[in-house]
Amino acid sequence: MSARILVVDDLAPNLHLFQAKLAAEYYDVLTARSGEEALKIAASERLDLILMDAMMPGMNGFEACAVLKGDPETWHIPVVMVTALEQTKDRIRGLEAGADDFITKPIDDFNMLTRVKSLLRLKMVTDQLLSHTGHTVGNSRPILQEINRKRGRVLMVHDQPRHIEKLVTALSEYHDVEVETDPVKAVRRAKGNFDAVVVSFVSNGFDGLRICASLRFNQESRETPILAIDDPENQARLMRAYDIGINDTVMRPVETQEFMARINSQLRRKFYADSLRENFNENLDMVVSDPLTGLGNRRFFERSTDPLIDALNSRGIPFSVIVFDIDHFKRVNDILGHDMGDHILREVSARLVTNMRAVDIVSRYGGEEFMVAMPNTTEAEAVAAADRIRALIAGTPIYVDGEALTITTSAGVSQVFKDEDMREALKRADAGLYRAKHAGRNCVFGSEQPKAA
Repeated sequence: MSARILVVDDLAPNLHLFQAKLAAEYYDVLTARSGEEALKIAASERLDLILMDAMMPGMNGFEACAVLKGDPETWHIPVVMVTALEQTKDRIRGLEAGADDFITKPIDDFNMLTRVKSLLRLKMVTDQLLSHTGHTVGNSRPILQEINRKRGRVLMVHDQPRHIEKLVTALSEYHDVEVETDPVKAVRRAKGNFDAVVVSFVSNGFDGLRICASLRFNQESRETPILAIDDPENQARLMRAYDIGINDTVMRPVETQEFMARINSQLRRKFYADSLRENFNENLDMVVSDPLTGLGNRRFFERSTDPLIDALNSRGIPFSVIVFDIDHFKRVNDILGHDMGDHILREVSARLVTNMRAVDIVSRYGGEEFMVAMPNTTEAEAVAAADRIRALIAGTPIYVDGEALTITTSAGVSQVFKDEDMREALKRADAGLYRAKHAGRNCVFGSEQPKAA
C-alpha cells in the first residue's frame, strides 16, 4: 500500500534480492528483466520510482533511462542507476541519460533505502505541484525545467574547508555556495534565505548531529533540506540523524557527481515546494492548503475525492478513507506549549505524507485530525496501511528541544460504497476512531458495513 517501484535487472537473483528488501519496507514492487520490458511496464503502469541496472544485454540501463526521460509520459519518474561501475565516466554517462541518483553494487541496505525514500519524496512533491497547478505530465516539463534552472543558495558547514574545495567548486557553477566553519554562526546563518544546508559529520571542531537538531528546532530553518557528509561505517549515527530530520546523506570519499545528484534532488524538492506556496499565495480565493503543515485542508480533501466518487459510481473502482487523530494532543499543547504542538503537527504530517502512496490524498482536516483517501483500496487494505503508519509514528520519537517524545495516533477506517453519501462513510470512519480511542488509543479500527436497505 506504499509507493510502486520497478526493479530492472537481467539477473533473477538480483531481482529477488531487491524485491525482498523493498517488500519488507511495504513497497509495491514490479520487476523487469530487460530495458525493453521496463519501457513497456513504464508505459502501462503507474510508477513512483525505477531502480535500473546499468549493464544489461540488449538495451542497457543507460539507454533505457534516456528513453524514459525523453518520453513526455515517463520523464518525471525518478530513476536510480544500479551499477558495479565506479568510474567517473560511468557516473557522467548516467547523468547524461537523465538518472537522478546512483547505487553501487554490492548493495548496502541502508544506502539503498535512503536513496529510495529521498527520491520518493521528490516524486511526491512533483505530483503535488502538477496536481495543484492543473498541468498534465505531458505539458508540464517546460515549467519544471524552468524551476530546475533556478540558482539556489547552499550553506556548507565544515571545519576544514580545504577538504571540500572540489565540491564547492563544482556546486558553485550552478548555485551560490557559502562555507561556514563555526557551528554557532552556521545555525544563525541558516535562519537566512538558504535553500539547503550541507553538514559535515566528520569535523573535529563540532558535533554535526547537534547542528542538525538546532536547524530542525529553529522555525526559520525547520523546512530547509539538510544533506549530511559522513563515513559509511557510522550507520548508527546516520540513523539518529534521520530521526532528527535530515533529508539525505553522502558517504566519504565523496564523489563529485554523486554529491551533485544528491544536492540537486534536495534543491528541486525545495523549489517545487516553494512554487506550490507561491501558487497558493497568488490564488488566495482558491487556497486549499493548511498553512501550518502544507497539507491539503478540508476543502482540498472534499474536492480531491470527487473524482474518486465518480470512478466508484461509474466503474466500481473502490476507495477507502482513514481518519487519524493524535492521542492526548491537548495535554501535549498544555504542557509543552503551542509552538511545540505545532512542531508535532508538522512532524506527524510529514510522516503521514512520506509513508503513503503518491496517489493517496492526505489532508489536515482540523485540529489534530488528519484525513486520508486511498484510491483503489478496500477497507481491509486501508486498515493494514493505517496500522503500519500508526506503528511507524509510535515507534519513532519526535525530538522536541533535544528531548525524545513518543507520540501515538489512533485511526478509524471506512470503505466508501457505491451511490453512498460521502458523509456517511466519514461517519463510519469517525465511529472507528471513537472505538480506537475507547480501546486504549494507539490502535486502528475499521467500520461496520452499512446495513442493507
